Amino acid sequence: MKNRIARVVIKLNLNRKFDYLIPEHLRSSVESGVQVEVPFGHSIRTGFVVEVTENSRVPGLKPIAKVLGGKSLITDSVMDLARWMSEYYVTPLEAAVHTVLPNAVRRKGATFRTMLYVRPTAKAFDKDLIEALRKRAPKQALALDILMTDDRILMRDLARAANTTQATIHTLKEKGFVNISSDTVARNPLNNAKFVRTAPLELMTQQRDALATICKSIDSLTPPVILLHGATGSGKTEVYLQAIQHGLESGRGAIVLVPEISLTPQTVERFRGRFGDNIAVLHSHLSNGERHDEWHRIRDGKANIVVGARSALFAPIHNLGLIVVDEEHETSYKQDSAPRYNARDAAVMRGHMEGVAVVLGSATPSIESYYNAKSGKYGLASMPHRVDHRKMPFMHIVDMRLKTGEENGKKTHVLSTELVEAIRNRLERSEQTILFLNRRGYSSTLICPKCGYVAKCEDCSVSMTYHKKSNNLQCHICGANRRVPARCPNQECRDPQFRYGGLGTERIEEIVMKIFPKAVVKRVDSDSMTRKDSYHRVLGDFRTGKIDILIGTQMIAKGLHFPNVTLVGVVYADVILHMPDFRASERTFQLLTQVAGRAGRGDVVGEVIVQTHTPHNVAIQAARNLTYEAFCDQEMEFRKQLFYPPYSHLICLTLKGEDEKIVISAGTSLYKTLRSKAKKMFLLSNLSPAPIARAKKNYRYQLILRTATVKKTGNMLRSILASAKWSKSVTFAIDVDAISLL
Repeated sequence: MKNRIARVVIKLNLNRKFDYLIPEHLRSSVESGVQVEVPFGHSIRTGFVVEVTENSRVPGLKPIAKVLGGKSLITDSVMDLARWMSEYYVTPLEAAVHTVLPNAVRRKGATFRTMLYVRPTAKAFDKDLIEALRKRAPKQALALDILMTDDRILMRDLARAANTTQATIHTLKEKGFVNISSDTVARNPLNNAKFVRTAPLELMTQQRDALATICKSIDSLTPPVILLHGATGSGKTEVYLQAIQHGLESGRGAIVLVPEISLTPQTVERFRGRFGDNIAVLHSHLSNGERHDEWHRIRDGKANIVVGARSALFAPIHNLGLIVVDEEHETSYKQDSAPRYNARDAAVMRGHMEGVAVVLGSATPSIESYYNAKSGKYGLASMPHRVDHRKMPFMHIVDMRLKTGEENGKKTHVLSTELVEAIRNRLERSEQTILFLNRRGYSSTLICPKCGYVAKCEDCSVSMTYHKKSNNLQCHICGANRRVPARCPNQECRDPQFRYGGLGTERIEEIVMKIFPKAVVKRVDSDSMTRKDSYHRVLGDFRTGKIDILIGTQMIAKGLHFPNVTLVGVVYADVILHMPDFRASERTFQLLTQVAGRAGRGDVVGEVIVQTHTPHNVAIQAARNLTYEAFCDQEMEFRKQLFYPPYSHLICLTLKGEDEKIVISAGTSLYKTLRSKAKKMFLLSNLSPAPIARAKKNYRYQLILRTATVKKTGNMLRSILASAKWSKSVTFAIDVDAISLL
């Protein structure tokens, strides 16, 4: 018999597979996807087997030392997806392999939680013995009395209920009254949540047509990918639920991706209400123990519907039948560290590899998905009307160049008179309001009005944001914090007065509470939502009417359903519009349309007030008039002329280091190498500072490639990087299909 060889990747970013002999006693347990310990140099390292073969060109192979976990952690289909991610996104295979498996599962010592349980023996039912015990040891007798109410109780709970220690319980065991055993306890994030079971709803004609298209795709993959373009409030989630039920009837599972953690509780509530304990949840706000147990519940086939954020795509579902990517246009589906994958595109690839239907749902699809649907690459299902033909909200544009409102009798440029009056009317009618501003903090800048000093981060080329509650300045790039100075730091000035420029959600909250002191106001952003249950608690209070006005960032801009919200105010619509990014108009249109969609989802027609300094901008007017196709067609013509996506793949190359001259030197060398190879393969921009030119002490420079073929360009980039000779102080990042150029 030939020696069997395992090819192993080790998390060292070497972009190499290492061959190891499989010892005879491990041959039955070593397979692709299993975690192993292997000798590496003078140490023992942990890695993953990615392939088992019979031959190796490497002489003198060392044997695998140990198999961890006893079974494969990465299924063959997910391993294939990791290989594709490595190749497409030009990243080491080991990075892709670690991405598809949660750290909570692969980390050393990851295991199930066991706890001690107490059960009564036959002796515990002898009344004479119990009465005799009660006289000698009343605490022991009380513990037995409590134990009689159940056939099994956690030891710690029994000791607490009996107001005694666990030593008392051990004494009962020694006397033969109880047995103590160690049992596995599942850490289920949904254990304490209450859900009401629901039945399928009657569908509108447009929903039935969309469902029929998706069910056909599940059964025959015709077409394999469907873009579900449904207006906000058109009932997309009900279509997802009934499509998943169709798959379940033939024994097929489903993965449902949502873009924000804040959407997960409401989505889970609807899915568990329909499918019960068949639902598993995977997202970053779970504890390590909860993620570990949920993942294994999926792996063991105890749950075959997974709801979660980006990483839930890699769930080891058995017999997968449908992948749903809700709000498919969202940028949060893009990973910002290697491998920089887009979960939407990876979902399409997983569907292709496994023969699984993929549904991309959105009221404002990305230009790329719209182009794919229009060109016939994807199927298209449209739901242009709201459920029960409820009217879309009326959108009113307020030109803030002309308007001012009042704050405590003083003029303010933050809230217009129209918006203040609209909020007041809602409060009088016991209706709810959402105020949206995609900028957290109290003020975006701290300025000395005398000398013009602006508080900037020492390590990044951005101004620090003032947070009033904590009275500190925070850099939203590197996270640095410092106290607000008592005087201007400029030694030639030292003036004690400061002016706050710009605004954030914290300041909006303060202003609203001053204008409406009797209203219940809550803020939802990454500063205020610090506990893992914060989203669920605040959104639950808002849904039940305990909160009158909800203020937040894009966390509250999409996907949420609150029927009593009749007013949405967009405080400053220009935040994204003027960013140095060719997608700025698209994102502004999407965000305005999505946040507007939170209004009027009940019986009362909604109103949206958009405050802007550029009221005639194409994106703002398109959102106002709900002219999605016209906006996309115009945007696509602009991109076609400049060879931007969807007519090309955009690859952003970022070089960074603490010495700017060395970074520029490395970037110039790379530019010359790329220019010599470009020919007709891609268009290449000049080396230039990134929009955020310095971050975390590192100077950042970029090269932008626009190419029609990722594979050839990616292979070329991989080859160049492998032979690069620049300084080790310069780090290099490749972002294929880049979403943000900042």
